Amino acid sequence: MRHEKAGLLLELARRLAASAEGLTLDEMASELDVGRRTAERMRDALWALFPQMEELPEGVVKRFRIPKGLDGFFQSPTTEELVELSRAIHTLKDGGHPRRASTLASLDQKVRSALKAEALRRITPDVEALARAELTGVRAGPRPYEDPVLIAAIRQALMGMSIVSFRYMGGSKSGSRRKVVPYGLLFDRMNYLVAAEPGQDKPRSWRLDRIFDLEVLDEAGAPPESFSLSEFAAQSFGVFHDAQEDVVLRVTPEAAEDGRRWRFHPHQTVTEMEDGSVIVSFRTSGMMELAWHLFTWRDTIEIIAPERLKQVMVEELQTSLNRHQRPIPS
Repeated sequence: MRHEKAGLLLELARRLAASAEGLTLDEMASELDVGRRTAERMRDALWALFPQMEELPEGVVKRFRIPKGLDGFFQSPTTEELVELSRAIHTLKDGGHPRRASTLASLDQKVRSALKAEALRRITPDVEALARAELTGVRAGPRPYEDPVLIAAIRQALMGMSIVSFRYMGGSKSGSRRKVVPYGLLFDRMNYLVAAEPGQDKPRSWRLDRIFDLEVLDEAGAPPESFSLSEFAAQSFGVFHDAQEDVVLRVTPEAAEDGRRWRFHPHQTVTEMEDGSVIVSFRTSGMMELAWHLFTWRDTIEIIAPERLKQVMVEELQTSLNRHQRPIPS
């Protein structure tokens, strides 16, 4: 049935493109043997796909057509698509990713240059108005390090399945030269190369701002076929990976609505309780980063498991109190 509806929609598009004077809603309904209400829905669906569709008033009856055939089917982005592209550019720029923002800005220019002049004039005011009226918030924190030369070299190694070598200013062997098999790039509040040293099974995250003198070697190296970068990222609440533990959190009834909407983990399960609270369960590592996040929920979350997460929160709270404690004047 879905294929039949798609076929009818394409047939209507062909007829609207082939008609110089356009079709009325009654004519669409008659030619496709559908009801007038169905014809209206099909017209609206085609308008979303073909923004260049024209409405031709003729007396009291409106006629519709797709001018200049169907050549613009893949060349006419919608207002919403251009707005989302513009928003992505500004989000990357404000988030400290100028190189990636520049790449998307170049794509935006190519898309706009492919539009016909009349379509561009019609769509640009709406795009600019919505772009000014919508904003993606940027979290406070360190600006990600983004060296376009370094990222380009890593991408070259990823595409060529080559091992890389670099000096790493961090860890127990700070300044020493490392040789690793690149698995992928992880863009977060800090940017990381996910890679494993030869002979090791588990990859680790290497901060890009601590990588210097990177070289792409003439040695083959690629991640296992079973490796998933998204699954790797999901193994930890933050970036740092240690032993995974089962986490169970109870969100109080007062904050239950926030708990239902909040994503603590990509593979979490949320269970509704009779008292109005919700139980959020997931498996992850990174208890320190999770503890820091839970402080922002104040007293609206109860840690059911694991015990180590409770201990980490107590230790972090005590450390914070000691750091800010002032001597009482005599």
